[in-house]
Amino acid sequence: MNYWLFKSEPDVYGIDALASEPNQQCRWDGVRNYQARNHLRDDVIVGDQVLFYHSSCGTPGVAGIMEVVKAAYSDPAQLDPENGYYDPKATADNPRWYVVDVKLVRKFSRLLPLSKLKKQPSLAGMQLFKQGRLSVVPLTKTEWLMILSLEE
Repeated sequence: MNYWLFKSEPDVYGIDALASEPNQQCRWDGVRNYQARNHLRDDVIVGDQVLFYHSSCGTPGVAGIMEVVKAAYSDPAQLDPENGYYDPKATADNPRWYVVDVKLVRKFSRLLPLSKLKKQPSLAGMQLFKQGRLSVVPLTKTEWLMILSLEE
């Protein structure tokens, strides 16, 4: 099992939106960065644990926990010219973008802010801080456990 942090802008799709989905499950789509795509396509597997991170907002931070319930598959939006995520270079035989399905495990009682994460010396090496714009970020088990301990 691997540990991840997936980012989403809460005004586009926040944890409350996931909580209101049927079975509290959704397709994690909209990833249009090659490094993040490669993580989804090559490294994320069913059963992986994921922190849901609210980004590009007044108070960015971790909002809850998800689990990957379906491994990577071709993002259908890339083939739909009416969709904002359409990619004219993608084909059904040669997709460029991938998605996974996630299910809500637990919504935090309150947001765990980025400012609190940055104050932890044991988290100083996190990819989140090194590649702040990356929307799919791997975590070590130690980072995962430290972040969960901060929420409690």
